[in-house]
Amino acid sequence: MKKLSARRRHPLAAVVVLLLALAATGGLYATLAPASQAKADDTAQSLAIDEGKKLYSVGCATCHGTGGQGSSDGPSLVGVGAAAVDFQVGTGRMPAQQPGAQIPRKKVIYTQAQIDQLAAYIASLGAGPSIPTKAEYGPDGADIAKGGELFRTNCAQCHNFTGKGGALTHGKFAPSLEGVAPKHIYEAMQTGPQNMPSFPDTTLTEQNKKDIIAYLNAVNGGNTESPGGLELGGLGPVSEGLFAWIFGLGALIAVAVWVAARTAKAKKS
Repeated sequence: MKKLSARRRHPLAAVVVLLLALAATGGLYATLAPASQAKADDTAQSLAIDEGKKLYSVGCATCHGTGGQGSSDGPSLVGVGAAAVDFQVGTGRMPAQQPGAQIPRKKVIYTQAQIDQLAAYIASLGAGPSIPTKAEYGPDGADIAKGGELFRTNCAQCHNFTGKGGALTHGKFAPSLEGVAPKHIYEAMQTGPQNMPSFPDTTLTEQNKKDIIAYLNAVNGGNTESPGGLELGGLGPVSEGLFAWIFGLGALIAVAVWVAARTAKAKKS
């Protein structure tokens, strides 16, 4: 007992007790906190899925089936992933007003919280692309010049070389990319909505997609001057050719008529 009392009076006794207490507290927190956090996350995810299922039953099940299996009026949603839902519903394309060759962008009727719940439910039906983070589609670290090369190689055939859009066959069209949120452009490349092919990370990497988005922001941001002068709407060689044909050739014809008239008048004189 005397030895124990002597040790308690040792100058380092308080420090040792404090360290033991801190170690015990840290150990308990490390053991219990992660499990509690994981349980809370699982509960929140379950609630989101349940709410999403309710929204789906009201606004989507008529066309896509009660379990997302699809029907004659709408494709299966099993395995499309959360990104496809965020794109389609977040741009107002879904729910569709009426069937057609292509569903256009329109006013969004769901809040972002409801869109997230719908996305959580659809993601629970089968694995698919997830909603991208800002780090994936943000401008930090993007190469605009590289993005222009990639866009002209993979996208300009349909969307035009500055993303102005263009006509396709059988009433379909490639929509203009002006004013489209970077997140939705990334999701479109990832999921391939409607007539567009998909560009997964094995085809266009995350960095490639970031570069393309940065290029589109640069050419459609309103702060870029056309190095060639009048951009003629940025529609490419078709509009430039029409301009040359109508105004250039028209001016030449007018000059030719004027010269002929002056020559004829001079001969009469």
